[in-house]
Amino acid sequence: MKLNGWGNFPIVDSKLTSLSSFLKELSKKSDEKTETREQAKAIPRGMGRSYGDSSLSDTVVSTLQHNCILDFDSNNGVVTVESGVVLSELLEIIIPKGWFMPATPGTRYVTIGGMVASDVHGKNHHCDGSFGRHIKQLTLLTGDGEKLLCSSTDNSELFYATIGGMGLTGIILEITFSLLAIDTAYIRQESIRVKNIHEAMEVFEASEDWTYSVAWIDCIAKGDSLGRSIIMRGEHAATSELDIQQSKKPLQLTPKKKRSVPFNFPSFALNPISIKLFNNLYYRKVPAGTTKEIIDYNTFFYPLDALLNWNRIYGKAGFVQYQFVLPKETSKEVMPEILKHIADAGSGSFLAVLKLFGKEDKGLLSFPREGYTLALDFPATSATFTLLNKLDEIVHQAEGRIYLTKDSRLQARWMKSGYEHLSTFQKVRQQNDKNNLFRSLQSDRLQITSNNE
Repeated sequence: MKLNGWGNFPIVDSKLTSLSSFLKELSKKSDEKTETREQAKAIPRGMGRSYGDSSLSDTVVSTLQHNCILDFDSNNGVVTVESGVVLSELLEIIIPKGWFMPATPGTRYVTIGGMVASDVHGKNHHCDGSFGRHIKQLTLLTGDGEKLLCSSTDNSELFYATIGGMGLTGIILEITFSLLAIDTAYIRQESIRVKNIHEAMEVFEASEDWTYSVAWIDCIAKGDSLGRSIIMRGEHAATSELDIQQSKKPLQLTPKKKRSVPFNFPSFALNPISIKLFNNLYYRKVPAGTTKEIIDYNTFFYPLDALLNWNRIYGKAGFVQYQFVLPKETSKEVMPEILKHIADAGSGSFLAVLKLFGKEDKGLLSFPREGYTLALDFPATSATFTLLNKLDEIVHQAEGRIYLTKDSRLQARWMKSGYEHLSTFQKVRQQNDKNNLFRSLQSDRLQITSNNE
């Protein structure tokens, strides 16, 4: 069948199978007395919300039916789930009990297993790290057919290879992790409109004591307005900060009707004029200075989830998301250079998001490192790929790296230079997958799982 990631690029033919069917087939093969040989490659997949080809392979193993919440200690905030549990479903259970995720991506429609594989980061990375930092243990089915309990003390090398490992160490079966205590389902937010990227970075660094911070950037603006932004920072609101209606049920929200993009937009709908108009309107929706308000957690963490199938805005040809991180010491010089290339190309994004990361995490292929990260969406065109090839070189020279969960076109040489623990990851993986079973189109393209052993 035809499968693709969230960016609708690329689209490939794959065999889609359930986890239970795959386990039966794997068990059958392990019972056969044959010589070790490379099998047809397979990769696990949850909601398919990685953007490119990281969850595409010859065989794609869906974990969505493997979706039980196995244990929830609501007194201490520790939960154990199967990997196919979807974040939106888990939030509906933990939030009314006064708990929230310790790190969350910008969408609720991901599986917990996918969150581990991508080692997702949120708006609080600068103080709380990525999701992997809060995982106590996980159970992994390796390519050799073993089910292993992994933690920082048991099978620790495999544990840190799996966190951020893009599903290449095996299929995550169960995860136990800690939650964050909250009093309400609301966020106290401050929105600050700034004139350019330099002011944005100043506000970020003055906001490091805030739990959450993120910025939308206008990538079309040039000159003195290069990188003009709206910075949003937030804290979990206390009950005393809510209005009378909100305080009646501080941990429950009234469901809101969602809208959906019903069809793929025509390619001409996205052009420099429409993008510039949108960015101007979005920038000016926030008054100059600082705006304070109390908003629900969905509005703060998952604004795009209010518009289902928003990826159709980029049309049938699809789009790519490009996310990179630069070391903090080079960001102030290099980030404006990158923004200038984007603005000059006229390829600005509707959805450009800037964040500040804290200390690097322990996952061998985890993306975050201390510094600034920028994520942008571009239509999948030859002009986009030419621009991104140029940006790859700049990111490389600045000792940055590209986020694998968003990638669909990076060259292998930049993978090797950006991820300094790659060789250790490959060694750990090979030890536990001698038949080279778990591979994706992305991992072969980047030579993570081919031509390297």
